Amino acid sequence: MKIHGDLANVKASVLEALEAIYALSVPTDQISTRELNEAMLAVTDLLDREVAVYVNRAGSIVQVSIGDVGTVDLPKVKARSESRLSGIRCIHTHPSGDTRLSSPDLSSLRRLRFDCMAAIGRDGKDIVGSMGFLTGDSEEDGTLALGQMGPVCDDVLHGVNLTWLIATVNRKLHASRTKGTEDEVERAILAGVAWSGNGSWSHEASMEELARLADTAGAIVVGQCVQRKEKPDAMLFLGKGKVSEIAMEAQDQDATLLIVDDELTPSQQRNLERTLGLKVIDRTALILDIFAQRARSSEGKMQVELAQLRYHLPRLGGQGLALSRLGGGIGTRGPGETKLEMDRRRIRSRIHDIEQQIDRLKRHRTLHRKGRKESRIPLVALVGYTNAGKSTLLNKLTNAAVMAEDKLFATLDPTTRKLVLPSGQEILLTDTVGFIQKLPHTLVTAFRATLEEVQEADLLLHVVDASDGNAEQQIESVVHVLTELHAENKPTLYVWNKMDCLEERTRTETFLHNRDGVCIAAEKSENLDGLIAHIEAFFRESYVNLTLLIPYADGAAIAALHALHAVRDTAYCEQGTRVCAHIPLSAREQFRAYECARNERDKG
Repeated sequence: MKIHGDLANVKASVLEALEAIYALSVPTDQISTRELNEAMLAVTDLLDREVAVYVNRAGSIVQVSIGDVGTVDLPKVKARSESRLSGIRCIHTHPSGDTRLSSPDLSSLRRLRFDCMAAIGRDGKDIVGSMGFLTGDSEEDGTLALGQMGPVCDDVLHGVNLTWLIATVNRKLHASRTKGTEDEVERAILAGVAWSGNGSWSHEASMEELARLADTAGAIVVGQCVQRKEKPDAMLFLGKGKVSEIAMEAQDQDATLLIVDDELTPSQQRNLERTLGLKVIDRTALILDIFAQRARSSEGKMQVELAQLRYHLPRLGGQGLALSRLGGGIGTRGPGETKLEMDRRRIRSRIHDIEQQIDRLKRHRTLHRKGRKESRIPLVALVGYTNAGKSTLLNKLTNAAVMAEDKLFATLDPTTRKLVLPSGQEILLTDTVGFIQKLPHTLVTAFRATLEEVQEADLLLHVVDASDGNAEQQIESVVHVLTELHAENKPTLYVWNKMDCLEERTRTETFLHNRDGVCIAAEKSENLDGLIAHIEAFFRESYVNLTLLIPYADGAAIAALHALHAVRDTAYCEQGTRVCAHIPLSAREQFRAYECARNERDKG
């Protein structure tokens, strides 16, 4: 606890008072405290000399110095990047009582990139002060621009949100440093709340998945934190103490982004951004960003845009740092409100236009499905959790050459390919977008036109990553989305994939318990024949071979059989046309009156 500066003729009692300052601390989001100000001014009143303290972002005092009336020793600040502040704030006294920052003060602020520079003094019995800070902008001569406040009473200085100020300036410095070059990778801190509303998923598994989502989106995860609460905080989602911890970690890790593992309300997002000075997004926004990156077809891009617009519309008035404008309060209203309403109208208009385009797309798809139904080519849809191996399976079965990566949401645009079963029957196999826990409702709604293929499917192949410890929870998440699509009662065959990744093959008994399924390893083409056999058995059981005797007067029945592509053989006799047909069970009732066995019973 060394005291720096000229200590000649300074009494031991004064040195002890200066050393006692090291025991004080300052809140991380506050410039100083009344207790610290009083301790510094008490020495200044005795010696008529300047006292300076240097505080780090943890609120600890790292150096105490004493000087003469106009100068004081500066600390040895560790060199930092030009795109960041130093992490040290300087608070010093002005014996004269004039707390306006001097030219040397401002020069030191620029040169050492202090988080802020504050000067305090006495105005009678009151403590007053001024502060200076870098704005993050540049003057015309290239020097860093400064902002100043004061002289004001020290209570006003204490009310400045230093955490927000530091983060805002750092972001501006970073942006100006990287301007004209490729954007640097965002450094993200992940945060979540462990509470009963998270369902059957453990918070560890949910946070691990959030980290994979962040990696897929292109961010670097530099920190994680989980808070246990009965329910999320209404204002900040997280508790105030946890938010303070995140603020410190963000400064230490040079983080630029906070990702929260649940959907935030607009006010929670706005409050977090104002408190932390970071860009804040939730799981929904993260998934939407991934979808936006991976959409390739015009249809996929259109549906992603619709989901994003629906998500951002209620947040437009409070996008915080993402859409902030300077000013606020008296003298800044009017045009700002008009601009906000204009933005809202434009978004609503764009949503209406996209919805109309999707409706046209829906009608177009309906015509295609009508043609498929008339041709009676069965449709099999691959559904499942993201990264379960659906695209790999489609490629192995049909040589579709669909992109398959070990990343979440590698497939976004649906792909349909024809598959010929060993019996010669043709089916259509469709790969769909992967599902995920807490899948944004806006996405389910926007992608309803695409996901209608699931609703129309004759059979669902529910692909499950058997090697994932959360397989059961993933199944629940998929079934939840299928319920939203009113497809939960569709005939389903569970496909337990990635069995080659399991250490014990005996676990297959657990997977197949109470579920109709087959175990495969799509990447290594293991047991794909078994899967095809299950598919073929399903459709074999879904059709019936009948011999029909149709009177010559009922030519419409013959036409209906041909429309179903059900006729296998035809013979003509005195009573009518004898037809051997392969008919879907769903259509059997339509031809039951012509079944030969029934006709014979009626004759008997």
